[in-house]
Amino acid sequence: MLRRLHREQPESFAFTPDNQAWAEAQISKYPQGRQASAIIPLLWRAQEQEGWLSRPAIEHIADMLEMAHIRALEVASFYFMFQLSPVGSVAHFQICGTTSCMICGAEDLIGVCREKIADKPHTVSADGKFSWEEVECLGACANAPMAQIGKDYYEDLTAERFAEMIDEFAAGTVPVPGPQNGRYASEPLAGLTTLKEFDSGHTKYNGSVQRAVDLGDTIRRIDGSEVPLVAPWREHGANHQPAPPKVKINESPANPGLQAPKPDRSEGRPADDTGATKAEAPAKSKANPVSKDEPAGEDKSETAKPKAAAADVDEGTKPETLDAAREGGPDDLKMIKGVGPKLEQLLHSMGFYHFDQIAAWGPREVAWVDQNLEGFKGRVSRDDWVAQAQTLADGGTTEFSKKVKKGDVY
Repeated sequence: MLRRLHREQPESFAFTPDNQAWAEAQISKYPQGRQASAIIPLLWRAQEQEGWLSRPAIEHIADMLEMAHIRALEVASFYFMFQLSPVGSVAHFQICGTTSCMICGAEDLIGVCREKIADKPHTVSADGKFSWEEVECLGACANAPMAQIGKDYYEDLTAERFAEMIDEFAAGTVPVPGPQNGRYASEPLAGLTTLKEFDSGHTKYNGSVQRAVDLGDTIRRIDGSEVPLVAPWREHGANHQPAPPKVKINESPANPGLQAPKPDRSEGRPADDTGATKAEAPAKSKANPVSKDEPAGEDKSETAKPKAAAADVDEGTKPETLDAAREGGPDDLKMIKGVGPKLEQLLHSMGFYHFDQIAAWGPREVAWVDQNLEGFKGRVSRDDWVAQAQTLADGGTTEFSKKVKKGDVY
Protein backbone atom coordinates (compact mmCIF):
# COMPACT_ATOMS: atom_id res chain seq x y z
CA MET A 1 0.00 0.00 0.00
CA LEU A 2 1.61 3.26 -1.16
CA ARG A 3 1.31 5.99 1.47
CA ARG A 4 2.50 9.52 0.78
CA LEU A 5 2.38 12.83 2.58
CA HIS A 6 -0.48 15.07 1.47
CA ARG A 7 0.47 17.54 -1.27
CA GLU A 8 -0.78 20.53 0.75
CA GLN A 9 0.79 21.08 4.15
CA PRO A 10 0.41 23.63 6.97
CA GLU A 11 3.42 25.77 7.76
CA SER A 12 3.83 24.58 11.34
CA PHE A 13 2.55 22.35 14.12
CA ALA A 14 2.45 22.71 17.88
CA PHE A 15 0.75 20.65 20.57
CA THR A 16 -1.81 22.44 22.72
CA PRO A 17 -0.41 23.18 26.21
CA ASP A 18 -2.22 20.23 27.77
CA ASN A 19 -1.17 17.87 25.01
CA GLN A 20 2.42 19.15 25.27
CA ALA A 21 2.42 18.30 28.98
CA TRP A 22 0.93 14.88 28.22
CA ALA A 23 3.58 14.21 25.56
CA GLU A 24 6.41 15.17 27.90
CA ALA A 25 4.98 12.80 30.53
CA GLN A 26 5.01 9.96 27.98
CA ILE A 27 8.64 10.67 27.09
CA SER A 28 9.60 10.60 30.78
CA LYS A 29 8.54 6.94 30.98
CA TYR A 30 11.63 5.90 29.01
CA PRO A 31 15.35 6.04 29.95
CA GLN A 32 17.58 8.70 28.48
CA GLY A 33 18.44 7.73 24.92
CA ARG A 34 15.29 5.62 24.53
CA GLN A 35 12.83 8.46 23.96
CA ALA A 36 12.06 7.15 20.47
CA SER A 37 9.93 4.46 22.14
CA ALA A 38 7.25 7.14 22.64
CA ILE A 39 6.87 7.76 18.90
CA ILE A 40 3.55 5.95 18.38
CA PRO A 41 1.62 7.51 21.30
CA LEU A 42 2.87 10.98 20.39
CA LEU A 43 1.93 10.59 16.74
CA TRP A 44 -1.49 9.32 17.79
CA ARG A 45 -2.04 12.29 20.12
CA ALA A 46 -1.06 14.70 17.35
CA GLN A 47 -3.54 13.00 15.04
CA GLU A 48 -6.29 13.24 17.66
CA GLN A 49 -5.54 16.95 18.02
CA GLU A 50 -5.46 17.78 14.31
CA GLY A 51 -7.44 14.94 12.73
CA TRP A 52 -4.49 13.81 10.58
CA LEU A 53 -0.69 13.85 10.55
CA SER A 54 0.99 16.62 8.62
CA ARG A 55 4.68 16.73 7.81
CA PRO A 56 5.29 19.55 10.33
CA ALA A 57 3.61 17.41 13.03
CA ILE A 58 5.74 14.36 12.24
CA GLU A 59 8.94 16.42 12.16
CA HIS A 60 8.00 18.28 15.36
CA ILE A 61 7.56 14.99 17.20
CA ALA A 62 10.81 13.64 15.76
CA ASP A 63 12.60 16.72 17.15
CA MET A 64 11.00 16.18 20.56
CA LEU A 65 12.27 12.59 20.56
CA GLU A 66 15.71 13.47 19.10
CA MET A 67 15.02 11.25 16.09
CA ALA A 68 15.91 11.73 12.46
CA HIS A 69 12.86 13.04 10.59
CA ILE A 70 12.93 10.11 8.18
CA ARG A 71 12.65 7.60 11.04
CA ALA A 72 9.48 9.27 12.33
CA LEU A 73 8.11 9.38 8.79
CA GLU A 74 8.83 5.65 8.42
CA VAL A 75 6.62 4.92 11.44
CA ALA A 76 3.82 7.26 10.35
CA SER A 77 3.74 5.88 6.82
CA PHE A 78 3.94 2.21 7.86
CA TYR A 79 0.84 2.00 10.07
CA PHE A 80 -2.48 2.81 8.41
CA MET A 81 -3.84 3.88 11.81
CA PHE A 82 -2.09 7.15 10.94
CA GLN A 83 -3.78 9.40 8.37
CA LEU A 84 -1.34 11.30 6.14
CA SER A 85 -4.01 13.43 4.47
CA PRO A 86 -7.01 15.42 5.76
CA VAL A 87 -10.01 13.39 6.88
CA GLY A 88 -13.69 14.12 7.43
CA SER A 89 -14.54 16.35 10.37
CA VAL A 90 -16.97 13.77 11.83
CA ALA A 91 -15.60 10.36 10.89
CA HIS A 92 -13.08 8.48 8.79
CA PHE A 93 -14.24 4.99 7.79
CA GLN A 94 -11.69 2.19 7.43
CA ILE A 95 -13.28 -0.74 5.60
CA CYS A 96 -11.56 -4.10 6.01
CA GLY A 97 -11.16 -5.63 2.56
CA THR A 98 -9.22 -8.80 3.36
CA THR A 99 -10.43 -12.36 2.72
CA SER A 100 -13.18 -12.93 5.31
CA CYS A 101 -14.66 -9.47 4.96
CA MET A 102 -14.34 -9.53 1.19
CA ILE A 103 -16.25 -12.83 1.02
CA CYS A 104 -18.94 -11.54 3.38
CA GLY A 105 -19.67 -8.25 1.61
CA ALA A 106 -16.89 -5.68 2.10
CA GLU A 107 -17.27 -4.61 -1.52
CA ASP A 108 -20.87 -3.65 -0.81
CA LEU A 109 -19.68 -1.46 2.07
CA ILE A 110 -17.13 0.19 -0.22
CA GLY A 111 -19.95 0.78 -2.70
CA VAL A 112 -21.87 2.64 0.02
CA CYS A 113 -18.77 4.77 0.71
CA ARG A 114 -18.44 5.62 -2.98
CA GLU A 115 -22.12 6.57 -3.18
CA LYS A 116 -22.54 8.50 0.07
CA ILE A 117 -19.04 9.91 0.74
CA ALA A 118 -16.72 10.15 -2.28
CA ASP A 119 -15.92 8.09 -5.33
CA LYS A 120 -12.25 7.72 -4.39
CA PRO A 121 -10.65 6.81 -1.05
CA HIS A 122 -8.85 9.47 1.00
CA THR A 123 -11.19 12.09 -0.46
CA VAL A 124 -13.23 14.24 1.90
CA SER A 125 -16.96 14.35 1.17
CA ALA A 126 -18.52 17.48 -0.29
CA ASP A 127 -19.89 18.53 3.11
CA GLY A 128 -16.50 17.98 4.75
CA LYS A 129 -17.84 15.45 7.24
CA PHE A 130 -16.59 12.07 6.02
CA SER A 131 -13.76 10.22 4.30
CA TRP A 132 -12.96 6.55 3.79
CA GLU A 133 -10.36 3.98 2.75
CA GLU A 134 -9.98 0.24 2.33
CA VAL A 135 -7.49 -1.36 4.73
CA GLU A 136 -5.91 -4.75 5.34
CA CYS A 137 -7.19 -7.26 7.91
CA LEU A 138 -8.35 -5.67 11.18
CA GLY A 139 -8.62 -9.03 12.94
CA ALA A 140 -12.38 -9.34 13.41
CA CYS A 141 -12.84 -12.14 10.88
CA ALA A 142 -15.57 -13.92 12.88
CA ASN A 143 -17.70 -10.77 12.64
CA ALA A 144 -17.13 -9.99 8.96
CA PRO A 145 -17.72 -7.67 7.26
CA MET A 146 -16.58 -4.90 9.55
CA ALA A 147 -15.21 -1.37 9.63
CA GLN A 148 -13.15 0.63 12.08
CA ILE A 149 -14.67 4.05 12.71
CA GLY A 150 -12.74 6.31 15.04
CA LYS A 151 -11.42 4.11 17.84
CA ASP A 152 -13.97 1.33 17.55
CA TYR A 153 -15.03 -1.67 15.52
CA TYR A 154 -18.45 -1.88 13.91
CA GLU A 155 -19.07 -5.52 12.98
CA ASP A 156 -21.57 -7.82 11.26
CA LEU A 157 -22.43 -5.02 8.84
CA THR A 158 -24.75 -5.01 5.87
CA ALA A 159 -24.81 -2.35 3.18
CA GLU A 160 -28.23 -1.20 4.42
CA ARG A 161 -27.13 -0.90 8.04
CA PHE A 162 -23.88 0.81 7.07
CA ALA A 163 -25.74 3.42 5.02
CA GLU A 164 -28.04 4.07 8.00
CA MET A 165 -25.01 4.52 10.25
CA ILE A 166 -23.49 7.15 7.97
CA ASP A 167 -26.78 9.07 8.14
CA GLU A 168 -26.74 8.80 11.94
CA PHE A 169 -23.18 10.15 12.11
CA ALA A 170 -24.18 13.00 9.80
CA ALA A 171 -27.06 13.86 12.15
CA GLY A 172 -24.67 14.16 15.10
CA THR A 173 -25.39 10.85 16.83
CA VAL A 174 -23.03 7.91 17.25
CA PRO A 175 -24.27 4.33 16.76
CA VAL A 176 -23.21 1.90 19.46
CA PRO A 177 -20.07 0.04 18.31
CA GLY A 178 -19.75 -3.72 18.07
CA PRO A 179 -21.93 -6.29 16.27
CA GLN A 180 -24.84 -4.73 14.40
CA ASN A 181 -26.89 -7.94 14.11
CA GLY A 182 -27.70 -8.65 17.78
CA ARG A 183 -24.64 -10.69 18.74
CA TYR A 184 -22.99 -10.04 22.10
CA ALA A 185 -19.48 -10.68 20.81
CA SER A 186 -18.39 -13.33 18.28
CA GLU A 187 -20.39 -16.34 19.43
CA PRO A 188 -22.15 -18.45 16.76
CA LEU A 189 -25.16 -16.76 15.19
CA ALA A 190 -27.34 -19.63 16.42
CA GLY A 191 -26.21 -19.05 19.99
CA LEU A 192 -23.67 -20.59 22.37
CA THR A 193 -22.98 -24.30 22.01
CA THR A 194 -20.50 -24.53 24.91
CA LEU A 195 -19.83 -22.58 28.09
CA LYS A 196 -23.55 -21.93 28.32
CA GLU A 197 -23.32 -21.33 32.04
CA PHE A 198 -20.69 -18.63 31.59
CA ASP A 199 -21.98 -15.42 33.09
CA SER A 200 -21.38 -12.80 30.42
CA GLY A 201 -24.19 -10.60 31.67
CA HIS A 202 -22.18 -8.52 34.13
CA THR A 203 -22.05 -5.84 31.43
CA LYS A 204 -24.70 -4.99 28.89
CA TYR A 205 -22.18 -5.13 26.03
CA ASN A 206 -18.94 -6.98 25.38
CA GLY A 207 -15.77 -5.52 26.89
CA SER A 208 -14.63 -3.19 24.13
CA VAL A 209 -18.14 -1.92 23.36
CA GLN A 210 -18.92 -1.33 27.03
CA ARG A 211 -15.72 0.68 27.36
CA ALA A 212 -16.67 2.83 24.37
CA VAL A 213 -20.15 3.39 25.79
CA ASP A 214 -18.83 4.26 29.25
CA LEU A 215 -16.36 6.81 27.87
CA GLY A 216 -18.80 8.18 25.31
CA ASP A 217 -16.06 9.32 22.96
CA THR A 218 -15.92 6.70 20.24
CA ILE A 219 -15.60 9.42 17.59
CA ARG A 220 -13.02 11.82 18.95
CA ARG A 221 -13.66 14.65 16.51
CA ILE A 222 -17.39 14.86 17.16
CA ASP A 223 -16.89 15.36 20.92
CA GLY A 224 -16.69 18.99 22.04
CA SER A 225 -16.84 20.83 18.74
CA GLU A 226 -16.86 20.07 15.05
CA VAL A 227 -14.19 22.01 13.20
CA PRO A 228 -13.82 21.03 9.52
CA LEU A 229 -10.43 19.42 9.12
CA VAL A 230 -9.96 19.73 5.38
CA ALA A 231 -7.72 22.73 5.89
CA PRO A 232 -8.11 24.04 9.47
CA TRP A 233 -5.00 26.21 9.25
CA ARG A 234 -6.62 28.19 6.42
CA GLU A 235 -10.33 28.15 7.07
CA HIS A 236 -10.36 29.00 10.76
CA GLY A 237 -8.54 31.64 12.69
CA ALA A 238 -7.75 31.58 16.38
CA ASN A 239 -11.00 33.33 17.22
CA HIS A 240 -13.22 30.76 15.50
CA GLN A 241 -15.51 29.33 18.20
CA PRO A 242 -18.09 26.92 16.72
CA ALA A 243 -21.04 25.99 18.88
CA PRO A 244 -20.63 22.44 20.26
CA PRO A 245 -23.19 20.07 18.73
CA LYS A 246 -25.27 17.86 20.94
CA VAL A 247 -23.66 14.45 20.98
CA LYS A 248 -25.04 11.15 22.17
CA ILE A 249 -24.54 7.51 21.42
CA ASN A 250 -27.56 6.33 19.50
CA GLU A 251 -29.51 3.12 19.69
CA SER A 252 -28.73 0.38 17.19
CA PRO A 253 -30.64 -2.77 16.25
CA ALA A 254 -28.18 -4.79 18.29
CA ASN A 255 -28.30 -2.51 21.32
CA PRO A 256 -31.80 -1.11 21.89
CA GLY A 257 -32.59 1.41 24.55
CA LEU A 258 -29.10 2.65 25.36
CA GLN A 259 -28.42 6.25 26.19
CA ALA A 260 -24.76 7.05 26.64
CA PRO A 261 -23.53 8.17 30.06
CA LYS A 262 -21.51 11.34 30.21
CA PRO A 263 -17.84 10.78 29.34
CA ASP A 264 -15.55 10.14 32.32
CA ARG A 265 -13.32 13.20 32.59
CA SER A 266 -11.15 11.73 35.34
CA GLU A 267 -8.91 9.59 33.15
CA GLY A 268 -6.59 12.16 31.62
CA ARG A 269 -8.46 12.96 28.46
CA PRO A 270 -6.86 14.87 25.56
CA ALA A 271 -7.00 18.62 25.64
CA ASP A 272 -10.17 18.80 23.56
CA ASP A 273 -12.05 16.97 26.33
CA THR A 274 -11.34 19.66 28.90
CA GLY A 275 -13.89 22.01 27.40
CA ALA A 276 -11.62 23.84 24.97
CA THR A 277 -12.77 23.84 21.37
CA LYS A 278 -10.52 22.50 18.64
CA ALA A 279 -10.01 25.95 17.17
CA GLU A 280 -8.59 27.57 20.33
CA ALA A 281 -5.02 28.65 19.64
CA PRO A 282 -2.55 27.24 22.18
CA ALA A 283 -0.66 29.73 24.28
CA LYS A 284 2.83 30.51 23.05
CA SER A 285 5.66 29.26 25.21
CA LYS A 286 9.17 28.01 24.77
CA ALA A 287 7.83 24.51 24.23
CA ASN A 288 4.91 25.67 22.15
CA PRO A 289 5.99 28.67 20.08
CA VAL A 290 3.34 28.70 17.40
CA SER A 291 -0.38 28.06 17.36
CA LYS A 292 -1.68 25.73 14.66
CA ASP A 293 -3.75 28.65 13.33
CA GLU A 294 -0.84 31.10 13.13
CA PRO A 295 1.73 30.92 10.33
CA ALA A 296 5.24 30.37 11.67
CA GLY A 297 7.33 33.45 12.25
CA GLU A 298 4.45 35.94 12.26
CA ASP A 299 4.66 38.41 15.16
CA LYS A 300 1.24 38.88 16.77
CA SER A 301 2.32 41.23 19.57
CA GLU A 302 0.91 44.73 20.01
CA THR A 303 4.26 46.21 18.93
CA ALA A 304 4.38 44.15 15.75
CA LYS A 305 4.36 46.04 12.51
CA PRO A 306 0.82 46.00 11.09
CA LYS A 307 0.21 44.56 7.63
CA ALA A 308 1.26 47.00 5.00
CA ALA A 309 -1.32 48.74 2.89
CA ALA A 310 -2.00 47.38 -0.57
CA ALA A 311 0.29 49.95 -2.20
CA ASP A 312 3.18 49.45 0.26
CA VAL A 313 6.33 48.63 -1.72
CA ASP A 314 7.41 45.95 0.79
CA GLU A 315 4.06 44.18 0.57
CA GLY A 316 3.52 44.61 -3.16
CA THR A 317 0.37 45.82 -4.86
CA LYS A 318 -3.04 44.20 -4.61
CA PRO A 319 -4.13 42.94 -8.05
CA GLU A 320 -7.45 43.84 -9.59
CA THR A 321 -10.23 41.58 -8.35
CA LEU A 322 -13.75 40.62 -9.38
CA ASP A 323 -16.88 40.49 -7.23
CA ALA A 324 -17.90 37.27 -8.98
CA ALA A 325 -16.85 35.04 -11.85
CA ARG A 326 -17.66 36.24 -15.34
CA GLU A 327 -20.50 34.82 -17.39
CA GLY A 328 -19.78 31.16 -18.05
CA GLY A 329 -18.40 30.53 -14.60
CA PRO A 330 -14.89 30.48 -13.13
CA ASP A 331 -11.93 28.74 -14.71
CA ASP A 332 -10.72 25.53 -13.08
CA LEU A 333 -7.84 27.05 -11.13
CA LYS A 334 -6.88 23.54 -9.96
CA MET A 335 -5.28 23.18 -13.40
CA ILE A 336 -2.46 25.30 -11.93
CA LYS A 337 0.12 23.21 -10.13
CA GLY A 338 0.04 24.08 -6.44
CA VAL A 339 -3.68 24.98 -6.34
CA GLY A 340 -5.91 22.42 -4.65
CA PRO A 341 -9.68 22.55 -4.03
CA LYS A 342 -9.43 24.54 -0.81
CA LEU A 343 -6.82 26.93 -2.13
CA GLU A 344 -9.08 27.49 -5.14
CA GLN A 345 -11.87 28.44 -2.72
CA LEU A 346 -9.51 30.83 -0.96
CA LEU A 347 -8.61 32.49 -4.27
CA HIS A 348 -12.32 32.86 -5.10
CA SER A 349 -12.89 34.50 -1.73
CA MET A 350 -10.11 36.98 -2.58
CA GLY A 351 -11.71 37.82 -5.95
CA PHE A 352 -9.62 35.70 -8.34
CA TYR A 353 -11.61 33.40 -10.65
CA HIS A 354 -9.87 33.29 -14.03
CA PHE A 355 -6.53 32.34 -15.58
CA ASP A 356 -6.15 35.73 -17.26
CA GLN A 357 -6.39 37.48 -13.89
CA ILE A 358 -3.43 35.52 -12.58
CA ALA A 359 -1.58 35.78 -15.91
CA ALA A 360 -1.70 39.59 -15.61
CA TRP A 361 0.12 39.71 -12.27
CA GLY A 362 3.47 41.44 -12.25
CA PRO A 363 6.16 41.09 -9.56
CA ARG A 364 4.42 43.52 -7.21
CA GLU A 365 1.06 41.75 -7.56
CA VAL A 366 2.72 38.36 -7.01
CA ALA A 367 4.38 39.75 -3.88
CA TRP A 368 1.01 40.91 -2.52
CA VAL A 369 -0.74 37.59 -3.16
CA ASP A 370 2.22 35.64 -1.74
CA GLN A 371 1.93 37.68 1.45
CA ASN A 372 -1.83 37.27 1.77
CA LEU A 373 -2.30 33.55 1.15
CA GLU A 374 -2.77 32.66 4.80
CA GLY A 375 -0.99 29.41 5.53
CA PHE A 376 0.52 29.29 2.01
CA LYS A 377 2.72 32.34 1.78
CA GLY A 378 5.12 32.17 -1.12
CA ARG A 379 3.11 29.55 -3.01
CA VAL A 380 2.60 31.79 -6.10
CA SER A 381 6.32 32.29 -6.60
CA ARG A 382 7.31 28.77 -5.67
CA ASP A 383 5.09 27.11 -8.28
CA ASP A 384 5.26 29.96 -10.83
CA TRP A 385 1.49 30.39 -11.12
CA VAL A 386 1.79 33.31 -13.52
CA ALA A 387 3.61 31.38 -16.25
CA GLN A 388 1.18 28.48 -15.91
CA ALA A 389 -1.83 30.80 -16.00
CA GLN A 390 -0.52 32.58 -19.11
CA THR A 391 -0.34 29.25 -20.96
CA LEU A 392 -3.80 28.20 -19.79
CA ALA A 393 -5.35 31.61 -20.52
CA ASP A 394 -4.10 31.34 -24.12
CA GLY A 395 -5.85 27.99 -24.49
CA GLY A 396 -2.71 25.90 -24.09
CA THR A 397 -1.93 23.08 -21.69
CA THR A 398 0.81 22.32 -19.20
CA GLU A 399 2.15 18.93 -18.17
CA PHE A 400 0.28 19.32 -14.88
CA SER A 401 -3.04 20.35 -16.49
CA LYS A 402 -2.81 17.30 -18.76
CA LYS A 403 -2.56 15.08 -15.68
CA VAL A 404 -5.56 16.83 -14.12
CA LYS A 405 -7.66 16.30 -17.25
CA LYS A 406 -6.69 12.62 -17.36
CA GLY A 407 -7.73 12.18 -13.73
CA ASP A 408 -4.21 11.39 -12.56
CA VAL A 409 -4.40 14.19 -10.00
CA TYR A 410 -7.19 14.35 -7.42
